[in-house]
Amino acid sequence: MSGEDKLLKLVEAEEPDENDYRLQEQVGFILRKAHQRHVSIFAAHIGDLTPPQFAALAKLRDVGETSQNQLGTLIAMDAATVKGVIDRLKARGLVELSKHEVDKRRLLVNLTAEGRDAVERLIPLAREITQETLAPLSAKEIATFMKLLAKLA
Repeated sequence: MSGEDKLLKLVEAEEPDENDYRLQEQVGFILRKAHQRHVSIFAAHIGDLTPPQFAALAKLRDVGETSQNQLGTLIAMDAATVKGVIDRLKARGLVELSKHEVDKRRLLVNLTAEGRDAVERLIPLAREITQETLAPLSAKEIATFMKLLAKLA
């Protein structure tokens, strides 16, 4: 067998069979596993809030008072999900709701003093969570990974 034939046989062996489906090689499966790992790390550092609850607090810290729907858009949550998140944060005294002065149907969300204190205390932990999640990667890999993830989002 010539060298060219050996190379062709090797390439053919590496090409995936279009009828072969391996779950562990699928992007959704791998992303879900990475997400589960991240959520586990998050829970170990911030056990009393969920990642969506923290996201809401962190975004309110950044933008200040905003409508509930706008907050949902800013943190990539649909209206029903963000409502549940806000309801739970309100019950804990971390956010307050008010009606818009002109459009009374519009609910505005803002951090309470307790919510602001909580998010300020949690931001350093969130940075640690990110570092721990990305720890298996080099700095160059992290930069590439984040760029690629942003393209998918």
